[in-house]
Amino acid sequence: MSIRVKIILIVLPLLLVSVILVSMSSYFVAAGAVTRIATDFLSFKASELEKYAESQWNLLVENGVASRPDLVQAAQAGVESFARAIVQSDTELIVAFDAEGNPVLRTGALQVLDAERSELQRRIEENARAFYYLPLNGIERVASSFSFGPFGWYVLVTEQRDTFYAAVDQITQQSIIILVVSLTAAALLLLLFIAFLTRPLKNVAGAMRRIIDSGNLGERVDVEFKDEIGQLSHTFNLMLGELERAYNQIKKYAFDAVLAQKKEAKIRNIFQKYVPQQLIDRFFENPESMLVGENRNLAILFSDIRSFTTISEAMRPDELVTSLNRYFSQMVDIIMGRGGIIDKYIGDAIMAFFGAPVHHEDDPVQALNAALDMVDALAAFNAHQVANGKPAFVTGIGINWGEVTVGNIGSERKMDYTVIGDSVNLASRLEGLTKPYHQPVIISEFLYEEVKNTIPCRLVDSVAVKGKKKGVKIYTSRRVLTPEEAKAWPIHDSAMEMYYNRDFARAADHFHEVTTLLGPDDFASTSMEERCRRYVDAPPPADWNGVEVLTSK
Repeated sequence: MSIRVKIILIVLPLLLVSVILVSMSSYFVAAGAVTRIATDFLSFKASELEKYAESQWNLLVENGVASRPDLVQAAQAGVESFARAIVQSDTELIVAFDAEGNPVLRTGALQVLDAERSELQRRIEENARAFYYLPLNGIERVASSFSFGPFGWYVLVTEQRDTFYAAVDQITQQSIIILVVSLTAAALLLLLFIAFLTRPLKNVAGAMRRIIDSGNLGERVDVEFKDEIGQLSHTFNLMLGELERAYNQIKKYAFDAVLAQKKEAKIRNIFQKYVPQQLIDRFFENPESMLVGENRNLAILFSDIRSFTTISEAMRPDELVTSLNRYFSQMVDIIMGRGGIIDKYIGDAIMAFFGAPVHHEDDPVQALNAALDMVDALAAFNAHQVANGKPAFVTGIGINWGEVTVGNIGSERKMDYTVIGDSVNLASRLEGLTKPYHQPVIISEFLYEEVKNTIPCRLVDSVAVKGKKKGVKIYTSRRVLTPEEAKAWPIHDSAMEMYYNRDFARAADHFHEVTTLLGPDDFASTSMEERCRRYVDAPPPADWNGVEVLTSK
């Protein structure tokens, strides 16, 4: 937007404000006066008609003939004649309605539309003197009304709304024309005046544009005036000198910035192989915060390859490394695809966690889904292994949900972004339980509470892992249950309740029913049936609480 337009937008409203105020004041006064006169005139007609009707009725009453229908009709006809006499234009209409809304007096053609009857009937029922707008025969009208009880009439003295406000509309049009003419004349005068005032500024702007296009900071603006514009030109020349001196420094800073960006990108590419991308971004945003640990609830996952020593002895070192890399690649992709973070590799084991550095509401569910994805991926991995004459991998996965300390832990010379705490130790122990309990995945009761409404789970046992006295319930899970599992798992849960209630005989029968449905290879039911049969013959002590105390990892 040019300075000329800006001056016009500032000055023109100031010049026109008085014209607008005078015009608007005149308009409102004139429109109000015309409307008031028209309203009073319409009300006056209604008042005169009401007086005439009262005089006709009083005449009947005074002569004692008010009960004669013929004379009442004659009086009503006289009122209608008077109504026709006071109508002065074709657009005026006087009409009277009875209590049912039927017209009994009218000075012109009238047809009440169906859409208009409800509003008309409401006005008749209100039976009040009023001034309002009312549609009749599809035409919006201004009406002054009154009720005349002796005849049972509701009388409307009306005028078409367009005719009623014709003078007001004419005043509006004239006011708009005056404003437009005033605005145009003032704008033209301002353009001429501003063109004269801004000509020196235009010359200065042209000189500045030439400097910008050429990039020659040695060029200067001619100082033509000894006023504020001349001072502006002189100051601009001084600024050019300073810019020329600063230009070389700016180029140096820009070069350093490019080097810093390339260095940062190189650091990111290197450390992204070892540290999660979210952690790198967070470090560059706020390096100091990464030195402070925090406590939060996470899902911790441990995955380990069983009998790895035996597998390694059966393969050449290069084949073993190739298989391990392919295995780790698939498992890491699954974990990271579910939003998990790889904490570390512990030999052939993987430690990961979900919920840091970025927290998600479904971290527990994603952790268990990642474990189930890993089980599915392992089946395809083993098919490839067997097809190439290599041993299959058997893994166990343990997951726990609980509070841990997460952050950069270590010394100034070597730090790891990791998690520590009792919940981490329990997750490691759960992974170890997958082998004795013959389950690919075992989760704690704490994770179970977070996922039980989303993923099918099955209670396996209550155990006190090595180093702990307090027991924890452990569960296994499947992504989708077979029809047999869908029938057997609820029976298994019922049997577990009987087991904890020391009803070992009934529990054993229910576990046997589960074994019948799922087959003798279902270790969870067969082992519990065997334990219950043993407790039937040799019951546990009175303080037994159903917790199996483990003495090994």
